[in-house]
Amino acid sequence: MNTWNMVIDIAKCHSCNNCFLACKDEFFADAFPPLSAAQPRHGHRWIDILRRERGQYPKMDVAYLPKPCMHCDEADCIKAAQDGAVYRRDDGIVIIDPQKARGQKAVVESCPYGVIFWNEELDLPQKCTFCAHLLDDGWGQPRCVQACPTGALEFFRVEDSEMQQRVQSEQLQTLHPEYRLEPRVYYKNLHRYDKCFIAGSVASASKDECLEGAKVAIKDRSGKVIGTAVMLYSIFCIQSSAPVRESKARKRPSPVAPMKTSPPAVTMGPPKPGEPTFCFPSGMVSSRPSGISQAISPVAAFTANSLAHGGR
Repeated sequence: MNTWNMVIDIAKCHSCNNCFLACKDEFFADAFPPLSAAQPRHGHRWIDILRRERGQYPKMDVAYLPKPCMHCDEADCIKAAQDGAVYRRDDGIVIIDPQKARGQKAVVESCPYGVIFWNEELDLPQKCTFCAHLLDDGWGQPRCVQACPTGALEFFRVEDSEMQQRVQSEQLQTLHPEYRLEPRVYYKNLHRYDKCFIAGSVASASKDECLEGAKVAIKDRSGKVIGTAVMLYSIFCIQSSAPVRESKARKRPSPVAPMKTSPPAVTMGPPKPGEPTFCFPSGMVSSRPSGISQAISPVAAFTANSLAHGGR
């Protein structure tokens, strides 16, 4: 099936909110029957920008996650709606009929992603339509994608088989796959938002300075290496597979205390063949300077309090 898909790169989003503003500009006070009714001035964010801060000062990372309607293949809102008020088009876009859906507040409550909003004035559930009215007129992308200055949003129409190949090759992920709703919105670098990271510094006991270019291996309590990194600008950073703790707040959770877990063991030296090498969240890559030996001398010291276990 040839369907529309969206790919969102977390690493490229800076929370400029151009996508939100473009959406508001397109839909506020403008109806596009039979696809959508006018969006109210306040209260609706058909594409929202969530923020997550990981770690603690001075080793921190902030990521932003744009969240539109996921346009799921197995959408709960379609099942909750009566009289076909919510339907999925052949191109994969899920539409709430602005006439049939009036009074059906259960549609809002059915969405586990929280991306359907209630219009009190119109007595109507509403959400992102991927700007279906523009696509039907020949546009190749919705307003939010057009307005993104960093290229964080990508939109295209391909066969499902081609999309799955791209998912595998680019390691794309969906938000909350445990819902099993088969969303059409995919994320790149999602670990920047939903996984912890481990950061710290390695210093020389004899020279009292950071060992620039040193290779660091992180091990769990069993001795298994879970990641390696190279010291850049006096810090190393390794992405962890441990998920961050979800806030009870639906949107823009406030910072909470860092994880109370013991830091993993840190060893210094070159990684063994086959071990994964991790880069900084910004994508910076470094090679070992010629002045750094392949194995760090035993005089090198690691300060326990310089390790930050980033997460919630």
